Amino acid sequence: MSQYILVGDVGGTNARLALCERATGALSAIRSYPTADSPGLEPVIRQYLAEQGQAVAEACIAIACPVQGDQVVMTNHSWHFSISAMQAGLGLARLEVINDFTAVSMAIPALAPEDRCQLGGGEVRPGHPVAVYGAGTGLGVAHLVPCGDTWLSLPGEGGHVDLAPGNAEEEALLRVLRRRWPHVSAELLLSGSGLVNLYQALAELAGRAPEALAPGQITERALGGDCELCRRTLALFCELMGRFGGNLALNLGTFGGVYLAGGIVPRFLDFFRDSGFRAAFEDKGRFSDYLTAVPVYLITHPHPGLLGAGAYLRQQLGIRL
Repeated sequence: MSQYILVGDVGGTNARLALCERATGALSAIRSYPTADSPGLEPVIRQYLAEQGQAVAEACIAIACPVQGDQVVMTNHSWHFSISAMQAGLGLARLEVINDFTAVSMAIPALAPEDRCQLGGGEVRPGHPVAVYGAGTGLGVAHLVPCGDTWLSLPGEGGHVDLAPGNAEEEALLRVLRRRWPHVSAELLLSGSGLVNLYQALAELAGRAPEALAPGQITERALGGDCELCRRTLALFCELMGRFGGNLALNLGTFGGVYLAGGIVPRFLDFFRDSGFRAAFEDKGRFSDYLTAVPVYLITHPHPGLLGAGAYLRQQLGIRL
């Protein structure tokens, strides 16, 4: 039996692979491969294993799309494959393919205190559900429920629920967006491309012609104070993230914590802390006091998807987390 299992975290832009120590869950040999450089996932895995000179018998791949049955088709990329065919092609005794936010949720029990920072609320209540969501290429969502000595991840496609406005400005924004898209989902604004959509819609509301800005440029101008419209875009992004997170907390009573993941928020953490995020999170009318106690954390571990893929497979193998 190999000391290691193979773990992967595959998004629309990069495929990250690592070796996970079976006994401890520790990650090593982390590598990232641009998805645009390869016709599929299996060649990337073959290249990685050849580079490491390491044979593995078991693997768990987290991927940014629904996983239903044997055929996997990515949402924000062209890759698609059969799980059984890839398992046979790689000569693996076991291959688990899970949703990327199933993996992120499974990372939460494995996080050390230094792998997260708190954004308001009280203390975690043991034995209660957890919610996790994160903005990146898309908007991922999952819940995590304790079941005795194990954890059950409840994946879904919560990023594609209807965007719910909470005030007059957001209602006006929704009317603008509906002229471009018949269905305005939360992901349409709470993602990298969502920052651009939000900026363009706010420009239209202000009667201004938007510039052709990338998400990073909007963030840079907002933080530098060079553009008031960019600053309002980033501020509203934070508020909408809070409003959405509060909805997740209400769904399952997540007094085990609400966790933020994804690559966007860590780029402007100080701005995020000072924004209207927490006020919007708690802005639920009669249930505002209910949400005051719910702790929110930002995951600061650099690779929660890999960590969680390892935790998922190790739990499937009967190893207590």
